[in-house]
Amino acid sequence: MFISSLIFLPIIFIIAIIVLVGVFAVIIYNNLVGLRNQVKNSWAQIDVELQRRFDLIPNLVETVKGYMNHEEAVLTKVTELRSSWASASTVADKANLENELSGALKSIMALAEGYPDLKSNTNFLSLQDELANTENKLSSARVSYNNVVTMYNTKLEVFPNNIIAPMFGFKPEDLFKVDSNDVRNNVKVSF
Repeated sequence: MFISSLIFLPIIFIIAIIVLVGVFAVIIYNNLVGLRNQVKNSWAQIDVELQRRFDLIPNLVETVKGYMNHEEAVLTKVTELRSSWASASTVADKANLENELSGALKSIMALAEGYPDLKSNTNFLSLQDELANTENKLSSARVSYNNVVTMYNTKLEVFPNNIIAPMFGFKPEDLFKVDSNDVRNNVKVSF
């Protein structure tokens, strides 16, 4: 009887190790799924604010058109970027469009300084306030997104997650970055 129990001891030990490894893998998997969903949710928040901004643009362009007849190039660029929004599908595509649009909107706001009638137009002022509010929300959403992506990507890289994550198809996400030096620079306007 003692000998037979010695034979089962290694088998029980192996089964216990397999169960522990399985439980550990499930915990890691569930943690990564939770973080991936947070990344998707954070991007959705950015997407909502970007859509809101793109929805405000036609009103802004129409308001500004009457005052800025000779600034057609800036207004055309903003309209083209808004049209491109519908076909953008990846985070990188939308981020690039967002960066370009930020620069174009800065140009419109800077150009508006040269048109006192436009600056006093209540419609323009209201749109300007709404865009400023949206920009603040976008900034906050970008920070939140990048924080969650950094957490998620870090979890993918640490041991033993770096072994388990690829088995379940987890891949790193891209951070939301400003890739254009034009967006980083202040707008220069001369009259």
